[in-house]
Formats: sequence, structure tokens, C-alpha cells
Amino acid sequence: MDSQVTDSERDSDKHNGLQKTQPLDGLDEEVFSDALKKRVARKIDLHLMAPLWVIFVFGFLDRINLGNVAVLGIMKELKLSGNDFSIAMQAFFVPYILLDIPSNILLKKFRPSTWLASLTFLWGVASMCQGVVTNSGGLITARFFIGVFEAGFVPGCAYLMSMFYKRHEFQKRFSLFWVAGLVAGAFGGLLAYALDHMRGLGGYSGWRWIFVIEGLMSCVLAVGAKFILADWPEQAKFLNEEERRYVLSKGAKDVGGGARMDRLDGAAWKRIMSDWKIYVGSLIYIGITVSGYATALFIPSIVNSLGYSGIDSQIQSIPIWVAASGVTLIVSVLTDRLKHRYGFVMFGVAFASIGYIVLLRQGPMNAGLPLGVRHMAVFFICIGTYIVQPVTIVWFANNLGGHYKRAVGLAIQIGFGNIGGIIASNIFNRKYGPSYTIGYSVTLAAMLFCGLMSSVFAFGLMRENKMREKGKRDHRLQLDESILGNMGDDDPRFRFVL
Repeated sequence: MDSQVTDSERDSDKHNGLQKTQPLDGLDEEVFSDALKKRVARKIDLHLMAPLWVIFVFGFLDRINLGNVAVLGIMKELKLSGNDFSIAMQAFFVPYILLDIPSNILLKKFRPSTWLASLTFLWGVASMCQGVVTNSGGLITARFFIGVFEAGFVPGCAYLMSMFYKRHEFQKRFSLFWVAGLVAGAFGGLLAYALDHMRGLGGYSGWRWIFVIEGLMSCVLAVGAKFILADWPEQAKFLNEEERRYVLSKGAKDVGGGARMDRLDGAAWKRIMSDWKIYVGSLIYIGITVSGYATALFIPSIVNSLGYSGIDSQIQSIPIWVAASGVTLIVSVLTDRLKHRYGFVMFGVAFASIGYIVLLRQGPMNAGLPLGVRHMAVFFICIGTYIVQPVTIVWFANNLGGHYKRAVGLAIQIGFGNIGGIIASNIFNRKYGPSYTIGYSVTLAAMLFCGLMSSVFAFGLMRENKMREKGKRDHRLQLDESILGNMGDDDPRFRFVL
């Protein structure tokens, strides 16, 4: 195998964090035929990407539909104040932040098809309950339980996907998965517009039907997902023995042949919780999620503040999500092809920041910037935000080695990072509209903080790779195999990627 690799290929792999090592169980990835590799990729995409993508569309709808109905009469019918609405938004995030880690640990212990399908069914039920509430307390309770059941879904999906795809196959798949949320943003506005016409049917308001129908869709999808969704590579029934060996081989080869963490013992917990990458990666994510949730939850209200009516604000939101989806997919292909993440993060940060600066300088509605310029600024914000958000998750996952290190690390990043949702729920309180000066100022600051922490992360990875290239971590190779085999990315054979 080594004789077939050119010097330039070795240099490229070394530059991008890959290290040539002995193959898993003496079996090198190159012994597998191209036909088998393509067949396996199609099977994995069908049994993993397709069901997760569809579920995430409706899961994201259940998460953000409160923002869609805010301009469709819920405030008046339930007699909600601006603070009541903010509390309902925040109720989702409390369990969503706290339960990510236990959910990912349970995902490792149970079959992903069972765990993820169960979560989907239960959050669908909780979403339907929003459609029958009669006061703010009922709405807040329903939102809380949606947060309970959605908590483990995104980190669980990222964890599961990372076990099937190599590090530079992962971004385009995860970004495609993330685009499901953007489709939900566009589709949610369109669906809300359509379902609102059901008002009066059965004596229910239109906004109630939005909650009921969208929650029911999640429940139906959950039943099918149980029988279609992939489990771990070694458990995947849709793969034959040779195909499973290929998936396991390419995964081991991608991270350098070591970097395992299959036991969650005291030493493993200590390694995880003392790793600086966990905390810097979480700070990166909290910076971007302020903007992510501001757009996901409040785009209809923000567009409404530009001068559009309630229904028109839903329709005018759709092109924003479509544009963000297209750019996100293009970036995902480029970042995998170039095997680089950091530069794309910084580009997205700059792009979104321009949008926030424009909105901060927009002036009064009748004497400030033209409507078209304000609207274009919202495009900049959404596109920049959704360039950054999926890339930061994959970049972080790329630099975590081992089953449990990745499971717990991703759960911490996504769970802790969703504090940004609580921040967004407060700074875009309707009482601050239509200028939303506080909201735009805080989201701009958070976006710049994301860029700063990303630079710290990149510098730290480069420094550690240099240490390993110089052999300054090789003493770990002398450790007992029971320790070396459960070190995760502390294994000196692992190389980090930018």
C-alpha cells in the first residue's frame, strides 16, 4: 500500500491531520474494490442520512413553530405578554442543555434506531399538546417537554454519523443534515401559512392546527424510523460482513489506527473533562447559536419588523432559508474537498457580521435605509450563520477520538452551546421591536466571539500537532495497552485537523 502513495499525497495527508499507520486487523482500506465502496456509501446514505434528514425537518419544525405562530394570533388568544412568550421559548432550552450528555451515553448503550425513534415520537406528542393548551402555564410545560425529548437528537445524530464517515466525508453529509433545519425554516413558514387557513375547523384556531399537524407528522415518522434507521457500523444489518469490515477499517485508518475510547471509566471521564478542546469548542458553539436561534426562532418577527404583514412575513422568510441552504451545501463540498474548516468558519463570521452591522445602522422605518437593503442584511445574517454552525460541529467532532470521547464531547458542545438559545429568547423579546437594537448588538458580539474562539481552537490544534510531529508525546506509546487503547485523541498517533 505505502509504495502506491506518492510523496505529495503523504505531504497532503500530513498537512490535513492524517497519519499513515498499520491497518485495522491487518486489513488496509485499499484492498476493497471501488464498486464495494460506492455500494456501501449508497447503503449508508439510504439507511442513515435519509431518515435522519426527514426526521430533523419535522423535529426542527416542532422546535421553531412557536416563532411561526407568534404573528398568527397565539399572543392574543392565550393573553401572553412579551415576557410570557420569552419564558415559553426559554423553557425548551433548560432540559435541552442539561440532558444532552445522558442522552448520548444512553445512545451508546442502546440501539440508535430505538433511542432516536423513541425521542422523535415523544417530542411529537409534546408538540401536539401545544395545540390544546389554554394558558401560558400549559404552553411553557409543553415547551419544556419538547426540550426534554429533543435534547439528545442532534448530538446523537452527529455522533452516529461520525462513526460511519471519514473525517473529510463527514462535512457534506452533516451540512446536508443541517440543511433540513433550514428547509424547516422555509417550509415552516409556508406550512404555517397553509395550516393557518384551517382556523375555525373543529373550533380550533389556525395556530393550534399548526402545532397538532406538525407534531403528528413527527409521531408517524418515528414509527418508520425504528425499522429503517442504521445502528452502529458493527451492528448494521443492512451491511454484509465484508461491508462492515470496510466501514470499520476506513474509520480506524482515518484517525491513525489508535484513538479508541470504548470504556467510560474514571480515567476516561478525567481525560474528557480535562481536555481544553471541549471547553473552547463549546464556547465557539455558544457564540454561533445565539445567531442560529435568533434566526430560527425570530426570522418571521424580524422580517415583520421590516414592514411586512404577519402572513407576508412568513412568505418573505422563505427565500432567506432557500439561499442559506444553497450556500451551506456549496460550502460543505468545498470544506471537505479542501480538507479545511477554520477558514470557512471565519468567512461565515465576517459575512453574518456585515448583516448585523447594517441592521444596527438601519435607522427609523420611514427615514432610514431602504427596505431592500434591510432585507438583504437578513440574507447576509442567515447565510453567514449557517455557513458557520454545521462546520463548527463537524470540525469539533473531527478532533475528538474514540466512541465515548466523541459521544460526551459532542453532547457537551451542543448542550452547553444551546445556552445561546436562552440568550436569543431574551434579546429578541417583542417589547424591543421593531428596531431590536439590543438583539442585533448582542448577536454581533456573540458572532465575533465565535470567531475569536475559533482562532484559539485552530492555534491550539496546530501547536499540538507540532508537538506530536516532534515526538514529544511518544512516551505515551510505552503505556500499558489497557491505557493506550482507551486514550481517545490523547493517543500520540492521532493528528488534529484544521
